[in-house]
Amino acid sequence: MDYKKAAKDILKAIGDKANITALAHCATRLRLVLKDEKKIDHKILDGLDVVKGTFSIGGQFQIIIGTGTVNNVYKELIKITNIDEISKNDVKKIAAKKNTNFLLSLVKILSDIFVPIIPALVAGGLLMGINNVLTSENLFGAKSIVEMYPAIKDIASMINTFASAPFTFLPVLIGFSATKRFGGNPFLGAGMAMIMVHPELLNGYGYADALLNGKITYWNIFGLSLAKVGYQGTVLPVLVSSWILAKLENFFRKIVPASLDILLTPLLATLITGFLTFVAVGPVMRSAGNLLTDGILWLYTSSGFIGSGIFGLIYSPIVITGMHQSFIAVETQLLANTAKTGGSFLLPIASMANIGQGAATLAVFFVTKDKKMKGLASASSISALLGITEPAIFGVNLKLRYPFVAGMIGSAVACAFIGAFKVLSVSMGPAGIPGIIAIRPKSTVYFIICAIISFVVSFITSLIAGIIIKNKMKINSNSNASKETSKASIGE
Repeated sequence: MDYKKAAKDILKAIGDKANITALAHCATRLRLVLKDEKKIDHKILDGLDVVKGTFSIGGQFQIIIGTGTVNNVYKELIKITNIDEISKNDVKKIAAKKNTNFLLSLVKILSDIFVPIIPALVAGGLLMGINNVLTSENLFGAKSIVEMYPAIKDIASMINTFASAPFTFLPVLIGFSATKRFGGNPFLGAGMAMIMVHPELLNGYGYADALLNGKITYWNIFGLSLAKVGYQGTVLPVLVSSWILAKLENFFRKIVPASLDILLTPLLATLITGFLTFVAVGPVMRSAGNLLTDGILWLYTSSGFIGSGIFGLIYSPIVITGMHQSFIAVETQLLANTAKTGGSFLLPIASMANIGQGAATLAVFFVTKDKKMKGLASASSISALLGITEPAIFGVNLKLRYPFVAGMIGSAVACAFIGAFKVLSVSMGPAGIPGIIAIRPKSTVYFIICAIISFVVSFITSLIAGIIIKNKMKINSNSNASKETSKASIGE
C-alpha cells in the first residue's frame, strides 16, 4: 500500500491541513479535531480503499483504517502537514474544549478513569473464568475437573488468587486512575485508596453482616465515632475521595512554599482527604453506591425479559453516542458486589448486541456485489463477533441502515432471553463470543443459546432485507431504463 498517497487523499477529503486543529491515532483509527467538519467530502473519503468507516463523537472526527495500517498513514500525515505529534489523550482534551455538553463530558470523565484499568479487570475476569472451568460441577460431568484430577487443585487455587487480586484491590486501581484524571498525583491517589482497604479495617465485604451483629469497631476522634470499615468492593467512595485529594493537592501546591512543598503538600492532602473520607465521604458514597446497585438490580429483575429486550434493542444506538462508556462504572459496581448481585447483566447484553451487529454485517457479504463493501463486511463481521464493532457499525451497517436495524432486532430477541434466563457474568471480558469465559458457570449454556438466537435472527433479517432492497433497486433500474427506451422510441 502507498501510505503517502493514502495520507494525501485523506487530507484532501477532510479539507486540507488548514482544517486540522489536532491529530492523533489509536490502535485502529485516526483521531482528528477539525475546525469545520462541514468541509469534509464524505463521498470521496468513504470511497478511499484505506478508509473502513468514519464517525464523529465528542468533538473528534475519527477515521477507521485498521490495525498496523493506521500507524503508517498517521506518520505520512504528520510529515505532509508538519503538525506536532500528540497523544490521543491530548486530542481528547482539545476536543473537550469544543464540546460543552455536560452529559458527554461526564461520560468522557468516567471513560478516562475506567478504560485504562480494564486490561487488569479483563485479565482477572478471564482467569476467574478459567478457575470456574476447573472447579465448577456439572460442566464436564457430575464432578469438577479439580475433583476428577486432584493433582491440579493447587493450580486452580493459584489461578483463583491471581483472578481475585484486581477486584480485591479495585479501589487502588481506581484511585490511581481517577486522581490522575482529576489532575493530581496518581501515586497519592493509590496511597489514599490503600488506606481505604487497609487490612486493619473491617473488610468492606463483611460490612452488612458486621452491622447486623454489632461487630463494628470505631475510632473516637474529637467526639466523633468513625467506623473502622474498609471500602473493598466499592467504586463511588474512592472516586469522590480521589477528586477531593487532587483538588487539595493542587490547592496546597499553590500556597505552600516551594522548599516545603514536597513535605507538606502530600501530608496535608492525604491527612485531610483521609479524615473526610471516613467522616462523611465514605459512608455517604457507600450508601449511594448501594442505592445505585439496588436500583439497577430492581430495574433488571422487575422488568424481566421485557426490560432486557428493550436494553438489547437500544444498546447499539447507545454505542454510537459513546454513552456505553459510562456503563463501565456501573458494571464495576455490580461486579464489586457479586455476593449480592450475583454478577453483571451488562456483559451478556453487550455481547448479544455485538454478535447481532456482526451477524447482520456478515449477511451483507452475501448480498452485496461491491468488492470493497464485501471485503469490509467479511473482516468487520468477524471483528464484531469477537467484540470490536466499530468497523462493522460505522463502516457497513450505518451506511446501509438495514443491517444496523437487523442487528438491533436480533439483539432485542436474544436479550429478552438473557433476562428470562437470568444470564450474568462474574467478571469483565470481551463483549462478544469470547465473553463466554466470563459468564457464571450455571449460565453458560443459556449464554450460548442466546448468542445463537442473536446471530440467526440478525443474519436472516439482514439477509432478507438486503435481498428485498436489492430487488427493488433492480426493478426501479429496469423501470427507468424502460422509460428511457420508450422516450427514445417516440422521439423524446
